[in-house]
Amino acid sequence: MEAESEPYVRLATLRQLHQVVADLNTARSLADTLQAVADGIVTGLGYELGCVNLVRPDGDLVIAGFAGNPAAEALITGRVGSRSSWERRLSMGEAWGALRFIPHTEGWVLLDDDVPQWHTEGPEPRFADEWHPQDRLYAPMHASGGGQELLGVISVDRPRNGRHPGAWGQEALQMYASQAAIAISNARLRANMQRALVRLEREQQALRASEESFRQAFEYAPSGMAIAEMGGDQHGRLLRTNDALCRLLGRPASAMRRYSFADLVHPEDIGTLLRTSAEGGRAELRLVRRDGTYVWVSLRNSVVADTADGPRFLLTHVEDVEERKRHELQLAHRASHDSLTGLPNSAELRSRLSARLCRRPHSVRATAVETLDAAFEPAAPGTVIPEHGFDFDPHVDAGAHDHHVHMIAPPADSGAADDGTKGLAVLFCDLDGFKSINDRFGHNTGDAVLVEVARRLTTCVRDGDTVARLGGDEFVVLADGLGSADAADLAVRLRNAIIPPIRVDGRAVRVGASFGIGWASCGMSVDEVLSSADQRMYIEKRSRAKVHRRAG
Repeated sequence: MEAESEPYVRLATLRQLHQVVADLNTARSLADTLQAVADGIVTGLGYELGCVNLVRPDGDLVIAGFAGNPAAEALITGRVGSRSSWERRLSMGEAWGALRFIPHTEGWVLLDDDVPQWHTEGPEPRFADEWHPQDRLYAPMHASGGGQELLGVISVDRPRNGRHPGAWGQEALQMYASQAAIAISNARLRANMQRALVRLEREQQALRASEESFRQAFEYAPSGMAIAEMGGDQHGRLLRTNDALCRLLGRPASAMRRYSFADLVHPEDIGTLLRTSAEGGRAELRLVRRDGTYVWVSLRNSVVADTADGPRFLLTHVEDVEERKRHELQLAHRASHDSLTGLPNSAELRSRLSARLCRRPHSVRATAVETLDAAFEPAAPGTVIPEHGFDFDPHVDAGAHDHHVHMIAPPADSGAADDGTKGLAVLFCDLDGFKSINDRFGHNTGDAVLVEVARRLTTCVRDGDTVARLGGDEFVVLADGLGSADAADLAVRLRNAIIPPIRVDGRAVRVGASFGIGWASCGMSVDEVLSSADQRMYIEKRSRAKVHRRAG
């Protein structure tokens, strides 16, 4: 019966542990956090006494939180134990994972050291795991981040069940000590931030004392400046804007006061704006001009606070970064596009193709009727059917349950009937006779031919299809949603578009084109897809008569 109730006991303990850990994170100050840690030991972990010993800057440990006995709390809270005495204690006794247990049979040597302690006399234990009043159990708290910096030590006494904690109780205490260390570190961080805010407040008081100089700096700043409300019904409303911001957005100051930045930001950037407004800091986003166009700006926020009322308003510096953003986009375009033709280059082609593929093969296809039949087919004898109605196999690749649209290829046999399967066609194009043009007329003519071929290919495909230059005189077309016959028709149209003469410097030149049609299918790599189309192109090139490939 005890074995059956253990999971329920663990669940109840875990719920209590979750609640007390949540309480740690709601404390408003470091002192409140330390007391919450002590209280959680008593209310959530099943001990009658809990004590928090915090490491001071000099290395010694002070009792900063106590719970369970008001008399003991009044007697020892604030008392200090030396670091050397604590290190001695943490090196004694039995190691229970990260915990340290010192039984009363060994702990008598600690009665005269300088660590503050509270204990009562008691009889010898009647059984092996009975708790003795002079037993000691410590849970060290270490700073997170991979180091072993000691933040403090939790000490506990008098388990309510009168026994030494079992494996689950030990684990719960270790988990609690870990969460308590995080809460204490966060509380210290908040305290440091509060001190920083106090310094900022003093700076703002000095700023308000020289309001006139601030007004001039604000009004005549070369970049945009704005002051917005914080808190209340009008949170975020612009109270004041300088002339540079009004010129940037093409709006008069009187009209700007009707807006907040949330009204002016691009819909895709609203999340960035809210995070910046809440935290203070820097962000780059788009603001709308009066004519409806958007301009890229860099926002830098400062929270101006008052000692009594807290945050008063938000001071925002707005810098026009449109030119830099345009330059960044141009650089990104150059990195992903061919400099001669303007088409996506090999790297961009591979990126787009890779985005459509996954490693899970999808070679077995079923019709809609077959899928429904399989769904309602009676289970085989011995098959376990989950009561909840959903059967998720933990050993199946997680990709099986994602929203990825798997790529499948139409039948490879050209003589087979079209079964209606649509796929992502990969048309590999190699120009016939291009080398002779380069050799006869020079590279400038050859470059002009490549530019014209790129233009003709682009005009023959749909919006959403990709025409890329793989390199040299090789091009690749990605066209989704095509069947076998559709892909063959597209190859014919593309070839016919390339064949007409191309005039360069008053001279007409001709090139031919050989196309190989491959299919992107999940389970294939990008190299395998391109290699398949390339091989089919060479088969097609060899099968055509030489007269159809002549150029010049």
